[in-house]
Order: sequence, then C-alpha cells, then structure tokens
Amino acid sequence: MRFTAYVVLVATILLWAGNWIVGRAIRNDVSPALATLGRVAIVVVSVAPFAAAGLRQRLAALRREEWKVLLLAGFFGGGLHLAMQWLALHYTTATSATLFVSTAPIFILLLAAAFLGERVALPQWLGVAISFSGIAVIASGGDLRALASLSLNRGDLLAVASMFMFAAYTVVLKRWNDALHILQFLLVISCIGALALLPWVGWELAHDAHARLTPAGILAFAYSGIGSFLLAYLGWSYAVRRLGAARAGAWMHLMPAFAVVLAALFLGEYPRWFHFAGIALIVGGVSLATRAPRRRPA
Repeated sequence: MRFTAYVVLVATILLWAGNWIVGRAIRNDVSPALATLGRVAIVVVSVAPFAAAGLRQRLAALRREEWKVLLLAGFFGGGLHLAMQWLALHYTTATSATLFVSTAPIFILLLAAAFLGERVALPQWLGVAISFSGIAVIASGGDLRALASLSLNRGDLLAVASMFMFAAYTVVLKRWNDALHILQFLLVISCIGALALLPWVGWELAHDAHARLTPAGILAFAYSGIGSFLLAYLGWSYAVRRLGAARAGAWMHLMPAFAVVLAALFLGEYPRWFHFAGIALIVGGVSLATRAPRRRPA
C-alpha cells in the first residue's frame, strides 16, 4: 500500500512539473486566469457525471467546521494558485520558477506543525536542508558565492506565493474527514476555485490582450486540466492521506529535477553540470526527509 502511494506521488509530481513547462511555452497565447478557468471547467465537466449523485444531500449534512475546511480547500487549492503559477512564468523561466517549488515542503512542515500537531523530526529538517543545498547549487550556477547577489523578481515572488497556497491546501486537506466522496470533494473545490477566479478573469477580459482562446492555448489547458489538475489532484489526495502532509510534501523537491529534464527536451534549456549536482542533492535530501523513523524496542 505504501509503495503504491509513492508511485502515485512521483507520477503526480511529474505531471505538475510538466504543467510549468506548458505554462512557459504558451505564455503569450492565453492569459493566466482565463487558462486556469478553462482547466477548472474541464475538471468540473469530467467529474460532474460521477459526483453529482447524492451531492446535494451530503452538502446539506455538512457541519460548520466541515464547510470551513471545504471553503479553505477550494480557495487555496481550487485553481487560484495555478493561475499565479502561469502568471509567474511571464516574468521568469520555467527552470527558475520550479526551483521555488522546494519552498513548499518548508511551508508544509511549518503549517502542519502549527495546525495539525505533526511532529517534525531532525532527519526531516536535515533532508530539507540538503535538498535546499541542491537548489542553491542550481540557482547559483555552481558558484555559491553568487548567492549573495541573487534577487527575487515578480515571477519568483509569484511562484513562492503559489507554493505557499499549495502548502496551505495540503495542510487543510489533512483535516478533511471524507464527508464527501473524493470526486465530489474535487468537484466542489473546483467550483469554489472557479468563483475565486472570476474577478481576475473579468479584469483580464477588460485589460489583457492575451485574454483569448487560441489553438495552442486550448491544447495547453486541456493537458493542464486533465493531467496536472484532475489526475494529479486525485493522486496528491491519495498520497497525502496515506503518507502524511509533511512526508508527501518533502517529495516536492523532485519537481525541479523533473522540470530541468523537461525544459531541456521541450524548451531548449539544456542543463549543465551543476544542474545534475543539484538534482543529486535534491533526491538525497528527499530520501532522508521521507525515511520512516526507527522504532525503539519496547
């Protein structure tokens, strides 16, 4: 069962890494919020036939605390953070943006400790530190002295903000008690996310010249809606429920590694030696951070 959860988790992260590549490739073909609304619409249309039966009765039976968790999950994970990712890719490269994915485990660890009472062991912190050293190697181009001169642009800040929202969604997800079937849960948070996106979409339609549908844009948000939203969210929910928020979050360090490879294949951003050194450190850190602690004999 745990092996299956790890396989699903790795496949989920690969789908999400591909989403950054697609977003960078079509950044001039469709606006971020409109593309995200299209992705959410694909999820709603795909899931609704399987989730509608009995949904009204289950929603009516939800307690106030359950509604609070559902609304928070929809706001943080229903689409708004995905639009922020694609907006970030207007100002920074796919490779650079995915480097900041590794901030998600830090946010998850802190939020899980604060709101879920999850214990963060020393090996987890050490694993995160090793993974961040891999990020530092990549970000500095192999010259760690250059770190002192690195600065965050708008794209970097948006990528970090998106990861914070995703971390909040992950922690909120751990509080959910299966009052809805998983497809019903996905349908509801997608609808909440769509509502949260509407003001942004309205602004784009009024002011953004890229707020239009093009063939490339339609293909992009079709992949994103089915792959990185529908399939990946189902996979992430499955993994978090079986592995825990902190352990699953530590595997987010793999996303920059996947993104470097995908960026080389599809965007012509070819890796150099420090990319591979950084990937090795990231994978080593993930392995340490997710290793189950040894139990003391009774």
